[in-house]
Amino acid sequence: MKKLIFLRKIFQLFFLGLFIYVLWSTTYPLTGVLSPQLLFKLDPLIMFFTALSERVLLPGLLLAGGMLLLTLVFGRFFCGWICPMGTMIDITRKLRFRRRQRPLKDGQNQKARKPKFFILAFIFFLALGGVQAAWLLDPIVIIARVVSLSFIPAVTLTLNNLCIFLIQRFELYGGFYDFYRGLKDSFLGVNVHFFANSLITFLFFAIICLASVFLSRVWCRSVCPLGALYSLVARFSFLKRFISDCKNCGICRRECRMGAIKEDNQYVQGECILCMDCVYHCTKGQTYFAFKERGARSILQETERAGRSGMTRRDFLFWVLLSVPVAGLGRVFLKALKRDAGVLRPPGALPEERFVDTCVRCGNCMKVCITNGLQPIFMQEGIEGLWSPQLVPEIGYCEYNCTLCGNVCPTGALNALSLQEKKQAKIGVARIDRTLCLPWADQENCLVCEEHCPVAEKAIKVRVMTIDGKEILRPYVDEDLCVGCGICQNKCPVRPQRAIRVYPLGS
Repeated sequence: MKKLIFLRKIFQLFFLGLFIYVLWSTTYPLTGVLSPQLLFKLDPLIMFFTALSERVLLPGLLLAGGMLLLTLVFGRFFCGWICPMGTMIDITRKLRFRRRQRPLKDGQNQKARKPKFFILAFIFFLALGGVQAAWLLDPIVIIARVVSLSFIPAVTLTLNNLCIFLIQRFELYGGFYDFYRGLKDSFLGVNVHFFANSLITFLFFAIICLASVFLSRVWCRSVCPLGALYSLVARFSFLKRFISDCKNCGICRRECRMGAIKEDNQYVQGECILCMDCVYHCTKGQTYFAFKERGARSILQETERAGRSGMTRRDFLFWVLLSVPVAGLGRVFLKALKRDAGVLRPPGALPEERFVDTCVRCGNCMKVCITNGLQPIFMQEGIEGLWSPQLVPEIGYCEYNCTLCGNVCPTGALNALSLQEKKQAKIGVARIDRTLCLPWADQENCLVCEEHCPVAEKAIKVRVMTIDGKEILRPYVDEDLCVGCGICQNKCPVRPQRAIRVYPLGS
């Protein structure tokens, strides 16, 4: 039975590595074998609730539905064998202070399981009201954001600086230098980026993982809404747990990382993640999983129905009644908290209200932005805009010949534009502050903004003026031609405040 444990760990590490590889290899131009969109189209929480809140049919619904069908057959296998968040939690769990943790009593486990169902219900009712909140606690989104915005930049920056230090310090200009150049063309070929609020993103992820030191898989037991969705389906799965000659020694219950095995040795089928610990630790080797019992006594019949292991009827009615004001007031509440700071969205973005509902804050668009101009918002737009992407021209401009952000968006919050469509997509408009601009304020010639403008007809033009007998070329913006790419603001030599800035449309 140890082979099952070994096989599970191999699968976990493989899918975690594949997850990181897909995100790592998504660069400009799009070269990855697998698209990062696939990672999120396999996520039923993201696909179903985004589709529900927007009242649209998303391309990933079939794949997400397929995952639920597999769960109906095999149970909650995704959480135990595939989920990258679950793998990281299991790795962190090795840091626990005591080798064995005392299992919770049945009543305590019932209470511990309930919060995730409440969270799932709340997300569902928000979606009914047109507010997509699945991204807040979806594990795939959380770990994708950490990998893209924290892990990859940290690793590439560290290794790149280390190689440069070794080459310069020890004059390794032979084989090692050739090796480094090879890394720059492959592993270290990802641009080293800085992302605002990446520390907050990492700390949120770290808290989730470190909580397992005190109670195994506490995130999966109590919080994860994706796990709650899988749990609701898995309680009817065809693959079940059986035992043939149980002495009720309690070892399997103690080793169960989800607390799914009860004191009477029955188990809560929807909470089992098929980790196979109970099979491996069974001293008599009498525990097994199968689609049909082999003449053995079934110990798996789940006596706890949805009302006891998840929500009671009273709880369900409470949330149904709560959904009425939530559906009507959810958007009003979020608008009240919103700060109308005005941000530049990536090209191809849906209208603002639809964009914040459809965007799942996965970080794909920010990670692949070749200039690092796309940055996560923290609270500039209030809670509603948290971690959604904005263009910050001071950091990087929108490359005129790049369409990658729309091509990696899994939910259609950013439309996939052709290159011609992208060149005509207006995200803002540039305006010159004549009190700061050198030709206007100081009568000094400067054409940096006009020279860098990528629009063929030049959205930034110049007028020749004679001031005190000196010819001055003064720039001005043709707002009909300007697409708001921000390169003029990025390259403007005036500091600390740029003399030309890009403003959102309508501001």
